[in-house]
Parts: sequence; structure tokens; C-alpha cells
Amino acid sequence: MTQIFGEFNEILTPSQEYLVLQFSPSSIPLKHRWRNNGLSADFMAYYFMTFFPGSEEDGDTDSKQAEIKGAVSYIANELIENAMKFNDETSPHPISISLHLHQDKLIFLTTNSISPENVSDFQAYIQQLITSDTEELYISQLEKNAEDETCTASRLGVLTMINDYLAKVGWKFETVQEEQKIIAVTTMVQLTV
Repeated sequence: MTQIFGEFNEILTPSQEYLVLQFSPSSIPLKHRWRNNGLSADFMAYYFMTFFPGSEEDGDTDSKQAEIKGAVSYIANELIENAMKFNDETSPHPISISLHLHQDKLIFLTTNSISPENVSDFQAYIQQLITSDTEELYISQLEKNAEDETCTASRLGVLTMINDYLAKVGWKFETVQEEQKIIAVTTMVQLTV
């Protein structure tokens, strides 16, 4: 069974330039790789920054590259961290992130397994995201985080993508294995460039 939420486009035009990183859950626990998330995100940012060279007459070349690098690094880092943080540790399926360059946008796709017990809470949060004013939700979440010192999930990453980077975000949930009930969630972030 497949469920789609938000701005998830299942039919994408092929991209000539893309980068895929995959993290295997079997080599070392994903939680031990936490410090590598930023390195992976920065690698993706530096790689894609080269596709926006500009020209010598274009005085904004450096600022455009810096803007794209910052956006890619932030979004990729948030997606990798969320995929690892909420991954079903009993699943043998890897976590992957891919970034696709299109004429007018970058498309991030992150896939990880999610515990069947966590699906309904996650989908409820997604419903709140796609039906609320995201700026009000951001301020409300900041206030909640400030009041609760034991808070371990800030819930600000996706809101920042939407509010600060004007990203379109969507999710696809699909059962990839019936007998052991493994559910994959793919998060799509579309960023206009």
C-alpha cells in the first residue's frame, strides 16, 4: 500500500546529473555515524555548487554559489539526520539520499525504513505541516522547545526548509516487505534554483 502526502511528485523527468549516497545499517550502527552527516551534506553541496558557475560579467556568481551551497548543505543534513534518527533499526534496508539537478530545481529524495508503530504519529505530524500556516507553526514550535528543556526533537528542520528556502516537501509511505512489515518512507524536497 502506498500513501502520498504533501508535494510528492512520483513522475519525475530523468536527470542527467545526480548524486546518490547510501548508508548501510549492517556495517556499524547508524547512530555512531552521526558526525558524518554534516560531511555527507557538505560533499553534496560542494559537488552541486560546480553546476552554477556563472560568468565573469555576473557579479553575483559567488553569492549565488554560496546561496546554493548553503541551501543544499542545510537541507541534505536535515534529511540525513531525520532519516537516521527515525530509521527502523530492525530493518536491513539501507538509508539513501539522492540529489537530482533539473533545469530549474534541485530535487532531494531520502528513503529510510520506519517502524510500523511510528507511522501514524509521523503522518499526523505531516498532516499538521501541510494544513497549517508554517510560519505560525515555526514560532509555536520554538516556544514549545524553549519551555521543554527535555525536548529531543526540535521539529524545526522541515519548517526551516519550507519557510527559509521556500522548498516544497512531500512524503511517500510504502510497504516494501509484507511478512516482517517493513515500511519505507521517502521524503522529497524540491528547491527552485
